Amino acid sequence: MSVTRNRDKCIHCRMCEMVLCPLGNAWKSLEEDKCIGCGACVIACPENALIAIEDNLASSPERTVYVNGQEIKTSGFIKDALGEAGVEISKFPFKDSPNDPVISMPCFSGGCWSCAVKVNGKYALSCITPLHDGMKIELATTMPPLRVVSGFGAHTVGGVGTPYQLKNSGEPIEIACFTHGCNLHCPQCQNYGMAFTAGGHLMEAEETAMILLGLQRQHQVDRIAISGGESTLNPQWLLELIKYICKEDSDVHIHVDTNGTVLTAPYIDELVKAGMTEVGVDLKGFHTSTFQRITGLTDTKLAEEYLKTSWSAVEYIIGEYSDDVFLGIGIPYNKDIISTEEVGEMGKKISDLKGDVQVCVLDYRGEFRRKDLLLPSYSEMMKVKDTLNETGLKIVIAQTPEGHIGP
Repeated sequence: MSVTRNRDKCIHCRMCEMVLCPLGNAWKSLEEDKCIGCGACVIACPENALIAIEDNLASSPERTVYVNGQEIKTSGFIKDALGEAGVEISKFPFKDSPNDPVISMPCFSGGCWSCAVKVNGKYALSCITPLHDGMKIELATTMPPLRVVSGFGAHTVGGVGTPYQLKNSGEPIEIACFTHGCNLHCPQCQNYGMAFTAGGHLMEAEETAMILLGLQRQHQVDRIAISGGESTLNPQWLLELIKYICKEDSDVHIHVDTNGTVLTAPYIDELVKAGMTEVGVDLKGFHTSTFQRITGLTDTKLAEEYLKTSWSAVEYIIGEYSDDVFLGIGIPYNKDIISTEEVGEMGKKISDLKGDVQVCVLDYRGEFRRKDLLLPSYSEMMKVKDTLNETGLKIVIAQTPEGHIGP
């Protein structure tokens, strides 16, 4: 693959300079016609000014590398060598059988660090690192958990998984950090600088925990939140982060905000065991076509799998952990991406599972590649709230231009 820049669309926002480019600077590599086509900058460009062109992989130089000692001759990136070596590349990062030759590659931006391997004794990302002759690639089973993180601070509103009665206090209610990398490509993403780049700080789980705990003590709050991007893409890092926090403060509430798309039942079990007490799951649609419109995914089979997993996660948490974990559910609304009727379908299914679960309907505005979306008005959001209440849901919060309107 190669990347070209449409100069008529480019607005010189420099988002591509936040990308973890294998050549050091995506803007410069494009200007000097040196791009090697990893595609990380294409994902992050808010104007669709960077265009990926599929080339014949065989036309690029063949390299001789070694994967766990096995000689491989192929072209492209580490991910291509892993594929040739029979290593399964999965979109689902939680492995039930850790000894299987599987590597997770959900974000392709270098933010989640799930696909890290050892190359000649040093860590490298499989998704964007080009092959060189003689590379000795090892699956990094003993590496410390790493993730790109930013946005540390105190929050006064919280997220989908924050109990509604805390949202209008006006005081800091939780300390949050935001993980980089996402497995979805939502065209209206409101955190696209984090979701599609690695422009934060590469941190170990313990280091991240110490910063969060320090801020928690400074602001005297009892909640810590991990959001994103998509926070669940690197299970080793997330689970160790939660364990470190609980080791230092067993009374703290730990809140994970997620799109739920990789949150399988075994993964949920491990998160609860580690110490997660609150979780917010954004359900981005009821029908696959809507889910694809909201998430930007073009692979219908993958979209179906992700959508099914997110709904199954909600069902599993309600069925198994109602007494142990506070669940909040997010539902997006903007008339140009989801209908009120479909929101009602979502509400009916949730109500059938548990009528008093907290549901927050989110007013999606124009961001990233969908700047044309108008922020839903207060009256629009209240009508959607009424629609959800009519399905039997008792705790519905509407995120509106005038703040959060509670049940």
